[in-house]
Amino acid sequence: MKSFLLSVLLTVILTSSVNAQSKRALQPSDLYRLQTPSSLQVSPDGKWILYRISKADSVKDKFNSDLWMSGWDGKDHIQLTFDPGGESAAKWSPDSRYISFLATRGEDKNSQLYLLDRRGGEAKKLTTIKGDIEEYSWAPDGKKLLFSIKDLSYADTSSTKIRKPYVIDRYHFKQDRSGYLDSTSTHLYLLDVTSKKLDTLTKGIYSETQPVFSPDGKRIAFTSNRSETPDKNENSDIFIMDAALNSIPQKITTWEGEDNRPVWSPDGKWIAYQQSSSDETFTMYGQPLVAIVSATGGQKKVLSGSLDRPVRNLRWSRDSKQLLGLMEDDREVQVVSFDIASGKVNRLLTGEKSYYEMETNPVDNSIVTIMSSSQMPPELYAIEAGKTRRLTYLQDSFLAPILLPKAEGFRSKSKDGTIVSGILYTPAQHQASQKLPLIIYIHGGPVSQDDFDFDMTRMIYASAGYAVAAVNYRGSSGRGLDYTRSIYGDWGNKEVMDVIGVADHLVSQGIVDENRMGLAGWSYGGITTNYTIATDTRFKAAVSGAGSALQLSLYGSDQYITQYEKELGAPWKNIEKWLALSYPFLKADKIKTPTLFMASESDFNVPVAGAEQMYQALKSLGVPTGLIIYPKQFHGISVPSYLKDRHERHINWFNQYLKTDIKTPQKPF
Repeated sequence: MKSFLLSVLLTVILTSSVNAQSKRALQPSDLYRLQTPSSLQVSPDGKWILYRISKADSVKDKFNSDLWMSGWDGKDHIQLTFDPGGESAAKWSPDSRYISFLATRGEDKNSQLYLLDRRGGEAKKLTTIKGDIEEYSWAPDGKKLLFSIKDLSYADTSSTKIRKPYVIDRYHFKQDRSGYLDSTSTHLYLLDVTSKKLDTLTKGIYSETQPVFSPDGKRIAFTSNRSETPDKNENSDIFIMDAALNSIPQKITTWEGEDNRPVWSPDGKWIAYQQSSSDETFTMYGQPLVAIVSATGGQKKVLSGSLDRPVRNLRWSRDSKQLLGLMEDDREVQVVSFDIASGKVNRLLTGEKSYYEMETNPVDNSIVTIMSSSQMPPELYAIEAGKTRRLTYLQDSFLAPILLPKAEGFRSKSKDGTIVSGILYTPAQHQASQKLPLIIYIHGGPVSQDDFDFDMTRMIYASAGYAVAAVNYRGSSGRGLDYTRSIYGDWGNKEVMDVIGVADHLVSQGIVDENRMGLAGWSYGGITTNYTIATDTRFKAAVSGAGSALQLSLYGSDQYITQYEKELGAPWKNIEKWLALSYPFLKADKIKTPTLFMASESDFNVPVAGAEQMYQALKSLGVPTGLIIYPKQFHGISVPSYLKDRHERHINWFNQYLKTDIKTPQKPF
């Protein structure tokens, strides 16, 4: 018997070894194979789930998305659209028969609303609206549609197709992706589905967004900033108005910070919404709280204040007695519920996972969600009686040939005693006795967190033979307001201390080689990379993406004017602060780390000048450097080949400086 069991055990071990050997490491080109689900919608009859799948088209070098439908039981997955232009904002009609979505097809100059019979056939165009449709909502009886439409710009109507000059008189005059901002507003309109008549509900200088019908279809809730100077603050309030012409909106919230994303309770008595944790004019270092207010106005009730964690994606239970949401908590994204009467909080689903989206089934208390873990890219799951049931298997073919890196949470201590949470990715077949070269890949934000989810970027770098650390430095979310706000007006200090603390921790644990350490990041991750290489010369290589260093030069050049004047003060009043925060550039002669700089040409979030200035400084100083600029890209890169290129250049740069065992010459960058 013992001999038989030993034989079985050896067979299992040998089979596992062969399977492992037949698999390969994750590569940058695998981004072309990954499918990403999003945009969940449950049909009003509770029988169907609508979702979108996005994937890269290697021939056209763009991401394309199509609509899919699945039965609640996880069967009958049906692709509904095949148009290469993609679809967005898909919703069910109230009778569960039709699916509406926004798309630009044929000769459309702007996105229009299309209607598709879920039983099959071609989608039919329902609108010919000249402005940009930003959002829309179905009336409960299916007879009308509520639109939020941006005013039509007449700047490009010239027959010569040469744009008129930008005429700007706004305080906040530029925004990433939107470009230069004029004085156009966004207003509400009501469309009769049968007659196609479009009625104007709101006018004026203010914008109205996030419109939703009440359950009885008689009222509308929306969000608007109606302060005296909207450009100089981030105030917004919830308004209620009748769903009829000449209705006068009533403001039902009064917080001087942000009140937004209204959600009606099924019984029509309450409005749930997100409230900012601060009433300051700029709230970068805050977190959304869960609040409710009577649909007729009155005293608000904040439900999540004691949690000290950000909560989003608010959804009501069928009986209007519970409010559900997704909450960040130290590398996890959990599903939580709030009892409206008692205020009691219940953590429904926790663990080393991340829930991206969540929708409730209108006929019972079940939920559909998109969930991911460190070893599983996102899939759809049903949540029933507190248990998850997998609905899609999109990722099986993606994972089949790949041997994934390991991912494990850790905590480090910074020199001032602060405990910092992180996640470490290591090559799949790495032996514990072998020290690895290290890449600390720093997230942007800074107010966000690295989750226990499928992190394609860090997985690719770990698959290339590196220990890759994610670090939720001070300024990150998921650890409470004090932790997030601790870097207010003090950039390049505590977060750098935390990054260095992670490096020291991993060296002390015998995991990494202290002589082969590098770091990288995008956005605030690139900014922190610049701060760190100007502080600690131990790092042998760095890649700074969409970063900046001479912060003074960004005043008026990026989109953060409200933050700058609130947090740092005007440069002519507080020049010492601005210069102190610009130390990576002003003390560039202290940098010894070979650094590759990257930027997007059309980025108004962190303009390309931030990378150009640091590249020029290191080039002048004789420190090995390079500059990569991605043409016509905004802050977030959207061209698949550019994303692949970015991964490959990271690997080549780090291989050149951190891998002593490389035998073949590497590309310079």
